[in-house]
Amino acid sequence: MMDKKALVIGSGFAGLSAAIALASKGFETTIVEKNNSIGGRARQFSESGFTFDMGPSWYWMPDVFESFFNRFGKSVSDYYELIRLDPSYQVVYGKGEEMPIPANMAELEALFESIEAGAGLKLREFLKQAAYKYEVGINKLVYKPGRSVTEFASVKLLADVLRMDVFQSMAKHVRKFFKHPKLIELMEFPVLFLGALPENTPALYSLMNYADMSLGTWYPKGGMFKIVEAMASLAESLGVSIHTNCEVLAINTQGGKVTNVQTIKGDFEADVVIAGADYHHVETKLLKPEDRNYSAKYWDSRVMAPSSLLYYVGVKGELDGLLHHNLFFDTDFAPHAKAIYTDPKWPEKPLFYASLTSKTDATVAPAGHENLFLLIPTAPGLKDTEEIRSKYFDLIVNRMEDITGNSIKDNIVYQRSFAHSDFVTDYHSFKGNAYGLANTLTQTAILKPALKNKRLNNLFYTGQLTVPGPGVPPSLISGLVVAEEVAKEFK
Repeated sequence: MMDKKALVIGSGFAGLSAAIALASKGFETTIVEKNNSIGGRARQFSESGFTFDMGPSWYWMPDVFESFFNRFGKSVSDYYELIRLDPSYQVVYGKGEEMPIPANMAELEALFESIEAGAGLKLREFLKQAAYKYEVGINKLVYKPGRSVTEFASVKLLADVLRMDVFQSMAKHVRKFFKHPKLIELMEFPVLFLGALPENTPALYSLMNYADMSLGTWYPKGGMFKIVEAMASLAESLGVSIHTNCEVLAINTQGGKVTNVQTIKGDFEADVVIAGADYHHVETKLLKPEDRNYSAKYWDSRVMAPSSLLYYVGVKGELDGLLHHNLFFDTDFAPHAKAIYTDPKWPEKPLFYASLTSKTDATVAPAGHENLFLLIPTAPGLKDTEEIRSKYFDLIVNRMEDITGNSIKDNIVYQRSFAHSDFVTDYHSFKGNAYGLANTLTQTAILKPALKNKRLNNLFYTGQLTVPGPGVPPSLISGLVVAEEVAKEFK
């Protein structure tokens, strides 16, 4: 009997993960990708001697990547070299107020103690609880397909869930341990990109602090795209066929199933289709109304994670006082948070993030130059213009120059921006979001958009708008989870 055919739409982390898992289970697997290169939001481009990762830049949860490749008889080290960053990153509160975060736990506890008496031991206690949440959350809960509440019905798992602080907010949880504003901001920062204020994010997500501080911040030499290349290599070794410049125009259906997928390069037939493209786009643009899981009203009621205003900048000369990762918290968080979450608009005084991979990796910039990636988290659904992009570039670069004493503007040799309209154009991103759905309590597990179409028995979904949620490790896991569900029904 011939192997069943699987078609995966989209070559982001979730799509590649699903394709690899399905191919390993004997499916004849094909990926179709609309853009001219694979990787989705994790694409990479090179220009004027600089190499830029276009999206994800933080390598956290190294165990998830290692576990992924181990499933297929491989190891991360078979594909790329990992470097642990030390300091992991720095938080910049103002001129002369830089706080490097050491990789060594004893040094980190000493740093906390120097800021707030007793905070060193409090950190140890906080991370002990966070370690438990990480163990249960990452090794058990995130691999649940979210199709039924019965998945959580075992007495042991229910007991675990009750210990996970799902009904307490991250804001309250952090303040039980720390009082100093700098420490509170530091502990709350990892959840900012989950799509909700710390007051509205379950304290379950302190597991992110464990990932940050205990497991460390790493960098794959050559950039985050090395992960994409590794996955593509593994996929092709398993027989996966990848077609770029192959945008899907329609998913054709008949009799409660997908019959074929229409692309600009012709039609593809498959026994099962896994949509790794934007869920909302697949539902509203590729399927007939009667084949959709959700209404327009449903989508409009979803709380989206932030979008981003991004800049890729090549700079001549060395930029002093900056590390590989830099968080600029030199302005009040509350007004920026309000502009993202409660009163969507362009922020007046934005927080921002700066990455210089050239501090770690000489291959990403010409000799004597720096590779500078800038990110401002913003509300989704905003209209971006060249004037807005120029205004915010000047605003944050001026602040960087004032704080660090570097001359940046006069030494720029390459510059490119990317914002909401680009997310829509390149990824069909709903409301131009960058990170998917917000991880609020009412949008967790079985309350996320379903990974299977309710009306078509051979259409599934994967990626950051379904389980388990946004981020690179969750996207890898999302592909594995959907592949398991497909295999149950089609092998």
